[in-house]
Amino acid sequence: MIDKAEIMDENGINRAVTRIAHEIIEKNKGVEDIVLIGIQRRGVPLSKMIAEKIKVVEGKEVPVGILDITLYRDDLSMLAEHPIINGTEINFSVNGKKIVLVDDVIYTGRTVRAAIDAIMDIGRPKMIQLAVLIDRGHRELPIRADYVGKNVPTSKLEIVNVKLFEFDKVNAVTISDIEKGISH
Repeated sequence: MIDKAEIMDENGINRAVTRIAHEIIEKNKGVEDIVLIGIQRRGVPLSKMIAEKIKVVEGKEVPVGILDITLYRDDLSMLAEHPIINGTEINFSVNGKKIVLVDDVIYTGRTVRAAIDAIMDIGRPKMIQLAVLIDRGHRELPIRADYVGKNVPTSKLEIVNVKLFEFDKVNAVTISDIEKGISH
């Protein structure tokens, strides 16, 4: 897959994450009862980055959890005979908490719906908010992000690639065309 454009470089991602952290603090009037839960895979390092920025600003650590929504997906039967389970690690109670779900890209809204279902199976939060690095449009469900790093209008024939150091040894967001025969 060949990138046709870079949407954000490392500095752009850093600025977006900093802004999202500030918006979370402002909207919630601090970080009391706030927890961040990153959706596997790239939502996890993004949630850690946001937590670090919040710690710098507020001087308080915000708990960070990891959520695997694989078994909650509505397209599970289409994924693979043996889907890869990355694991959920939420070592705190979600009951009564203000949860900020963190993901890299919001597209149809189906991943977020699956994440909300998974959270509700774990406990009863006070509220669930959504933070995404990229909103590319094309929603199929009535779901919107509360915090958006960047809105990127795309065609359904394009793919937004969020590259994070933890997985890709670089922080960048690029856009590429879907190769013939491959859909995303």
